[in-house]
Amino acid sequence: MLYRRMLLFYALAWPALAAERPFFITYTHQMEEPGNLEVATRGVTANPGGAARFFGVTAELEYGVKAWWTTELYLDGVAVRHDSAVFTGYRWENRFRMLSREHWVNPALYVEFENINGADRSLLEVVGHDGRDDLIGTNDALRQERKREVEARLILSSNIRGWTVSENLITEKNVRHEPFEFGYAVGVARPLALAARPGRCNLCPENFQAGVELYGGLGTHDAFGFRRTSHYIAPTLAWTSAAGMTVKASPGFGLNDQSAGFVLRVAVSYEIPQFDRWLRKR
Repeated sequence: MLYRRMLLFYALAWPALAAERPFFITYTHQMEEPGNLEVATRGVTANPGGAARFFGVTAELEYGVKAWWTTELYLDGVAVRHDSAVFTGYRWENRFRMLSREHWVNPALYVEFENINGADRSLLEVVGHDGRDDLIGTNDALRQERKREVEARLILSSNIRGWTVSENLITEKNVRHEPFEFGYAVGVARPLALAARPGRCNLCPENFQAGVELYGGLGTHDAFGFRRTSHYIAPTLAWTSAAGMTVKASPGFGLNDQSAGFVLRVAVSYEIPQFDRWLRKR
């Protein structure tokens, strides 16, 4: 029954992710092309502290409003083994590129509103004192906690001789209470080959991107630092087909006792070029 429910989540999210950043947590200054729509689904699973395994899934709709503005809607759900599968909420994200031309460092701003509950295990970021214990519990108990939060990021991204290097400083605040929470994400990635071949190719080296992410919490405004925070390192691999579909996978490893020992992430995406024109024609 659990797996049937998860298949339902994926069926709703599937018309899915395209050549894009190879990371799961770290954002770059890359924006969606104006008028393009990217439909994606991503999943995450872990077995924290020997508790019941969970499967988190997120459906994503990303649209390029302007060359400097990308907006995205997330729908989150989770299934826990021997428990249940539930819808855990939604997120509305906006990213703004601050400079129109490429520079040594390219800054971008990220603002997101989250309306989720405590059962959410999508793990799209790690902030404050988020840790392994937050991933343990029954859906019925955890979903009683409502989380209406605003997340902001300062994104500093660079393209250096084929390498993509990006640093994110994350701030999150519950709109009603709780302190400011902080986190970070750093990613480095590179295509396996920089020169593209003239013909269509699916398994050429330039279709693959490999990289690594490091991310974790930085406490709160009154307890800033690494004390009682969780941290992860995660290699990532992305493959983009000639038809524009991208598949990504990333095994993550907890670096301290506050972290889940092992986290596996997968994602599939597909980009619909000039979706706005297609919509107007109909």
